[in-house]
Amino acid sequence: MTTNVIPLGTASAMPTGTRHLSALAVERKGRVLLFDCGEGTQYRLMHADLSRARIDAIFVSHLHGDHCYGLPGLLSTMALQQRRDPVTLVVPDGARAMLAAIPGAHPEELPFPVEIREIGGDLTAVDVYETDELTVTARPLAHRRFAMGFRLEERTRPGRFHPERARELGVPEGPAFGRLQDGESVTTDDGTTVRPEQVLGPPRPCISFAYATDTRPCDGGRASAEDVDLLYHDATFADALHDRAVETGHSTAREAADVAREAGARRLLLGHLSARYDDPTPLVAEAQTVFSRAEVAEELRRYELDPREKESDSASS
Repeated sequence: MTTNVIPLGTASAMPTGTRHLSALAVERKGRVLLFDCGEGTQYRLMHADLSRARIDAIFVSHLHGDHCYGLPGLLSTMALQQRRDPVTLVVPDGARAMLAAIPGAHPEELPFPVEIREIGGDLTAVDVYETDELTVTARPLAHRRFAMGFRLEERTRPGRFHPERARELGVPEGPAFGRLQDGESVTTDDGTTVRPEQVLGPPRPCISFAYATDTRPCDGGRASAEDVDLLYHDATFADALHDRAVETGHSTAREAADVAREAGARRLLLGHLSARYDDPTPLVAEAQTVFSRAEVAEELRRYELDPREKESDSASS
């Protein structure tokens, strides 16, 4: 099963003719998780052929407008479409009051349940969203105001089931096979206990993704990016404007690459690019001197994260 990471907007502060304001979607099993929601995100979702009705949760990194001004409009449209499914909002403190002040976006007046989880500046690391199959963890970043980075990680999947081993141990086909695959021991007709580890291969690799935008290189960003399959990281400036990056609470492309290398990430997408870089080639070249698997995030492209690739890598190593 493939997970798609889809950058919807990669601009910094203001849109350009080719880049839109911050937003990124993760598409998995037909459902969508949205990270940041800059102005115009609704249009980018349509251009990416992603249904607003399939969004289960929205994660806002911080309350600068280029990351959150699209949220009221998106919620209002969901209401107009008579959405009934709940949506989870993971947002910094102050977002609830912001939404309550905007007609059509007040969470208590929407026709669908809205679970708001406001996160304060005392954040260290906390799981902010969980399903049976994945967890999203928030950590603090280093920006001019409180900002969060996010790590999405699938739960470890059991190893592959080997039915021939189960038969050899006397396990009858049927429900007992299923219980073993679910991690339960079973007892055969002759009283022998068969444990899951006797018939399952090693645990299979899970997919992980990190989102760290509007930040200086920091411990929270590195922890979120540790061993991830794909890291999306702030790369607002080239290294020649390092002082400007420090002043504004952003990273250079080289610094983003340093984070990816130090964290052991498999791939790096450079995002949140300053409008001064019509051609991002110098940013890529700069990052690749440190981390060869760096590239500029391409809007609307689906970056596939396939656990089978990790299994192949493990088998060949």
